[in-house]
Amino acid sequence: MVIISFVAFTLLVAIISYVATLKTDETSSDGFFLGGRSLTAVVIAGSLLLTNLSTEQIVGLNGQSFAEGILVMAWETLAAVAMVITAIFLLPRYLKGGITTVPQFLERRYDTTTKAITSGLFLTGYVVVLLPIVLYSGSLAISTMFDLPGMLDISKGASIWVCVVGIGVIGSIYAIFGGLKAVAVSDTLNAVGLLVGGIMIPVFGLLEIGNGSITEGVEIIMSTNPEKFKVLGSDNSSVPFATIFTGMMLVQLFYWGTNQAIIQRALGAKNLKEGQKGLLLASFIKILGPIIVVLPGIIAFHMFGATLTNADEAYPTLVSKVLPLSLVGFFAAVLFGAILSSFNSALNSSVTLFGVDLYKQYINKQATEKQTVKAGKLFGVGLAILAIGIAPLIANAPDGLFGYLQQVNGCYSIPILTIIIVGYLTRRVPAIAAKIAIVLGATLYLVYVILDATILKGAFPHFLHVMAILFVVNILIMLIIGKLYPREEAYVQQYTKEVDITPWRYTKTVGAVICVIVIAIYVYFR
Repeated sequence: MVIISFVAFTLLVAIISYVATLKTDETSSDGFFLGGRSLTAVVIAGSLLLTNLSTEQIVGLNGQSFAEGILVMAWETLAAVAMVITAIFLLPRYLKGGITTVPQFLERRYDTTTKAITSGLFLTGYVVVLLPIVLYSGSLAISTMFDLPGMLDISKGASIWVCVVGIGVIGSIYAIFGGLKAVAVSDTLNAVGLLVGGIMIPVFGLLEIGNGSITEGVEIIMSTNPEKFKVLGSDNSSVPFATIFTGMMLVQLFYWGTNQAIIQRALGAKNLKEGQKGLLLASFIKILGPIIVVLPGIIAFHMFGATLTNADEAYPTLVSKVLPLSLVGFFAAVLFGAILSSFNSALNSSVTLFGVDLYKQYINKQATEKQTVKAGKLFGVGLAILAIGIAPLIANAPDGLFGYLQQVNGCYSIPILTIIIVGYLTRRVPAIAAKIAIVLGATLYLVYVILDATILKGAFPHFLHVMAILFVVNILIMLIIGKLYPREEAYVQQYTKEVDITPWRYTKTVGAVICVIVIAIYVYFR
């Protein structure tokens, strides 16, 4: 029954996604990379949420809450604020320029070399960090929930390899041969299932703790583990409170505002209104994220305590313990969809970056749109194979999956965010300033990561503070260069008229309400 419901739901999503893409011209760049610029608010919101809400988030963040408590919810709640900023400040500028990729703006603002360096950083980050971690964390969850080592009579390591290959192959089919619209539609369908299934886990957990009463369960878990419900934390926690005002917001703004794998959903909006509504809808739902990605970890701590030696196993162990057998197949299918979502979304964005920013620019300048799409697909196949090979090697990631992911991402997130922000807020900072900032920022942060992990471990401030320091240094360097060697002509962004850029009239009002709710949550759990 479990296997049947798993396969049935997975096939249903695949069939609906296939039907939804029949009328989309997948041979054109807009059709394949941006879903024909036809995405509506609900589809954008669903795709944004599920692209983000995958097993590296569900497994990793619940693992951190198992160890530290509710303070790690900053990764969720502050994302809502970042999406508000993106809807108000960045998206109107993106759609005005009619860009397909973020590096395209950098080419227009600076030069082609800056675009190539940025695309290369994105691709490196995806293949070395994001794609393998998504594959590994998803495989860990599926293997634990289905007890594949026992079912197949193989080792735990072998079961991880089996899952990694399976997820990688299926995700590649969606991303490489279906394009963005297939990814977005499947994301939306799975998002509904994931929200329902994700909420079921803490509900069943609280029912078990409270002997059939959710309110009793909440009272017991909060009174028994009061230290787990404090958002301030300490200087030694993974998210010290002070980092909220430094690197945390920068990481969130990069992720939701400039990360190609995420913002590509909003770039495919049919107009600015739909894009803004999609971002704000996603940001509102994101506020509820801790119920799915933080609370289960605390419930697992209450139920299992020290019996779990690996915090990243807290969530799948809790699912196996509290979820009725009749629902395991459905939830596994939804979780499988979430795994595929993050994998195929990052892979689709990688294909887009290579095809649009590298292949047509440097390899075949005369390439037709059909040739560009084909080259991107072939590159995607190779990238998927490489990610599948790397994924099982992350089994011993330091500080947990989620913490490792966030720290290593700084090698490219802060330099890229810097040159985009300066690019939009200034008009005469030259291309050489962007090149220096992005190379210097990535190099200095990489040196910090290496030293902090080896001979000078513990001698540096928290990695989020380091990100903020490098962000300020990079901006100052760019502004000084801009003052000394300004562009001959001031940059002026042109309106390409790809889509209507009339803003939604309630964007700022709804955004302000969302920010107030976030502040209220922190005041309550102070």
